[in-house]
Amino acid sequence: MPSPHRLLFDFRDAADVGAWRIINDTVMGGVSSSRFEATEDGAAFTGEVSLDQGGGFVSMRSPEGTYDLSGGDGLRIWLRGSDKTFQLTAYTEPGGRVSYRAPFTPPSTADWDAVDVFFDDLTPFVRGRHVPDAPAFDPARIRAVGILLGDKQDGSFRLELQRMAVLGA
Repeated sequence: MPSPHRLLFDFRDAADVGAWRIINDTVMGGVSSSRFEATEDGAAFTGEVSLDQGGGFVSMRSPEGTYDLSGGDGLRIWLRGSDKTFQLTAYTEPGGRVSYRAPFTPPSTADWDAVDVFFDDLTPFVRGRHVPDAPAFDPARIRAVGILLGDKQDGSFRLELQRMAVLGA
């Protein structure tokens, strides 16, 4: 497993947590809900995914900025929590029309653990549809990263996060 070389987000810092925003299926008429809040030893992404009214996703996204992650192989996320499969999302354009996504499933343990998501595994999507002719993912051009829960996984969830770091280089 590659080792992290640079801390990107520290969710033990309430300011890092507060800078992230929630984007749920309510933007298209759905009724899913989620929150991202500081906890005693990190942060918790919690809520309820509902397939009602054509919905079925919740997400959280970092502040938009310039995150040059060139030379990195991916991201390591320290987490614990859910039995759901989430997706790491990365955006390379302002406004985030194309999202590059890769799935990850938290280990089924009550202890903090790390999950690695590699840039080579990211696939381009627009509004939930694969876009094979999208530009190749470029880690030097990341504008925002996020976590998405969708793919018809309805019900409540809780994902706790501590840190996110760049792998490699």
